[in-house]
Amino acid sequence: MQDKILILDFGSQYTQLIGRRVRELNVYCEIHPFNHFEITPETKGIILSGGPCSVLDDGSPDVDFRKFGDLPTLGICYGAQLLVKNNGGTVAKSDHREYGRANLSEVDTHYELLKEVEVETQVWMSHADTITELPENFELITKTETIPVGGFKITGKETYGIQFHPEVTHTTQGKNVLRNFVVHICGAKQDWTPDIFVEDTVKKLKDQLGNDKVVLGLSGGVDSSVAAMLIHQAIGKNLYCIFVDNGLLRKNEFEDVLKSYEGLGLNVKGVDAKDRFYKELKGETDPEGKRKIIGRVFIEVFDEEAHKIENVKWLGQGTIYPDVIESVSVNGPSVTIKSHHNVGGLPEKMKLKVVEPLNTLFKDEVRRVGKTLNIPDFILGRHPFPGPGFGIRILSDITPEKVRILQEVDHIFINGLKTEGLYDEVWQAGAMLLPVQSVGVMGDERTYENVVALRAVASLDGMTADWVHLPYEFLGRMSNKIINQVKGVNRVVYDISSKPPATIEWE
Repeated sequence: MQDKILILDFGSQYTQLIGRRVRELNVYCEIHPFNHFEITPETKGIILSGGPCSVLDDGSPDVDFRKFGDLPTLGICYGAQLLVKNNGGTVAKSDHREYGRANLSEVDTHYELLKEVEVETQVWMSHADTITELPENFELITKTETIPVGGFKITGKETYGIQFHPEVTHTTQGKNVLRNFVVHICGAKQDWTPDIFVEDTVKKLKDQLGNDKVVLGLSGGVDSSVAAMLIHQAIGKNLYCIFVDNGLLRKNEFEDVLKSYEGLGLNVKGVDAKDRFYKELKGETDPEGKRKIIGRVFIEVFDEEAHKIENVKWLGQGTIYPDVIESVSVNGPSVTIKSHHNVGGLPEKMKLKVVEPLNTLFKDEVRRVGKTLNIPDFILGRHPFPGPGFGIRILSDITPEKVRILQEVDHIFINGLKTEGLYDEVWQAGAMLLPVQSVGVMGDERTYENVVALRAVASLDGMTADWVHLPYEFLGRMSNKIINQVKGVNRVVYDISSKPPATIEWE
């Protein structure tokens, strides 16, 4: 039975990061809303996340701590304040919001939680309330110059609370704190490894699928490729993969991806549906409209191809853990900024059972599992690419000519990153064709042609991202090459916006 740490989500922007840090310790964990969880025999400990609410507000999130029994518990920020409030201590509004870097002025390393944590170590604060008085049976274990209670332990119990965030990199010894709690206090075994995951998952898939047939839509990306290989290991040729060319892929991608899958032994059918997508998209300029058309036509094409395979019972999908967490968030579905890149209507239309072998993994874990499965680096190392492809990188209506222009620009940019050793320093890169034309001069002639924007970001998981400071000399070479080689472009700009407030894609 796999040891598990249960993380209760009170709505913090950092909750997924707690999960990632625990997984980095090779310990399995699950994130559940604070008001919807189950403690199972394999649960070794509980972590309470931070959150945007105040424990002083009426109707603020609460939890019945009696359900925890004697399980070790660590409250972080809001979770720590909730432990204090529910046990008779005092939490008050701070004179000023405590946000950003601080240093621990006192650290009692006699407590297991703070072993190998040094005095004056940097921590990250993010709270508007503060603990001003501990309950009688609570012991102070750390503080800062400005915060009287940086952390505490409940006497006679393995229950701790800290007002800083150990999961963020700004807390320099945060990993020590989490290791102390998860491994030493909870006693969780560090056996959550890619090899074990593959072995367990293939066994479960064999039991789940038996001799049934599975159909799966491949995109050429990391998630669908790893999901396909896991299912393939379990059921072999009973997996049928379909790769649809929607006419919005990168240059030569359809042919290159099909060729790469042949070498992996996968049973893949390529479907050229470019003209169908172009016809349906003709004249559409609204980003959401384009997304919906691309999603609908993909479902139609995929469904038609799947029906050519007899007796299919399952739909394979490359859903990963962040998608699952976000679909059962604390406050319900968040405001739609834009429709999700993944196509979500297939199971309902096709009336198939769904198999999602990656739905407990974060993105970096998917890549590690892919390495265990011997999937080539050129697939595992690929930058994310949006499901609607160039459909949302052409900021106007879609035409084959606009796709051609953007494919050429993108090809030069991505190849340039690879050739000059910059590709692996970037999480995602691409080009946008803007609905703008500008005056230029080529030779002795005046031109009035298109503007393209290059975009390159660094990120861990796509939830936040910063623009990459690519060398000016490199950008100069790319601009020169694009303008000289791509007919229809006479100006190149570079996007220096971070997420938030901007998104990675422009639409």
